[in-house]
Amino acid sequence: MQETNQSEGNQYKPMFTGLKFSKRFGAIVLGAALTAAALIPTASGVFAAKEEAQFPLVVANAKLLPCLAKDADDPPTATANVERGELNDTLHLRVKGLKPDLAFDLFTVQRSNKLADGSPDPSFTNFGLAWYQTDVQADDKGEANVTIKTILLDQIFGFDPDVSLAPTNTFHVGFWFNNPKDAASCGFDVTHPTPFNGEHQAGPLAMISLPDAATGLGPLCRNPDTSSGTIRCNP
Repeated sequence: MQETNQSEGNQYKPMFTGLKFSKRFGAIVLGAALTAAALIPTASGVFAAKEEAQFPLVVANAKLLPCLAKDADDPPTATANVERGELNDTLHLRVKGLKPDLAFDLFTVQRSNKLADGSPDPSFTNFGLAWYQTDVQADDKGEANVTIKTILLDQIFGFDPDVSLAPTNTFHVGFWFNNPKDAASCGFDVTHPTPFNGEHQAGPLAMISLPDAATGLGPLCRNPDTSSGTIRCNP
């Protein structure tokens, strides 16, 4: 499964301020003005929607490298590009340097196990709220490309009144080994799988995003509010 579509929506972002149009854009722009302002030229001369966010995912645990990387001396790289849309957002994830044919499961999660500089977070306890978004499959070259469309930038959240869980954002992106056995030779205990796949029998975290150094929020928050004592994302 390489793409998840919820609603196509308009991918163009208005560049004007004025009358309130919607919570996703906050402005009203008509006809040609919208198209001209929202499109930017690429190197090839083709026009594309303005990119709202670009951020890397890093290897979650160095001891997993022999099980994750095509070349253990050359860690895989992963880049997420997110475009803001009117009804939903689009995330493109591109991963290179994986072992061929490995399968993973991508989630948005509340917390990362990393600090902003990529070092382990000594205070990390768990990933908090997690949303299953899509499968990620490496090809025979060790590359993976996947696209999802959903609410992502600034507003992604979940809540559950049954357990008194207030609205909680999941501003981090990470993916887990789908098969626990793929990480067994790197020390993962296959008798204690993680819940991060559809069968709730997944392996360990493979790669994840980093928090912002100033706010501590995940990269899917593009509009942080630091005006009060509690840092939050302004939706």
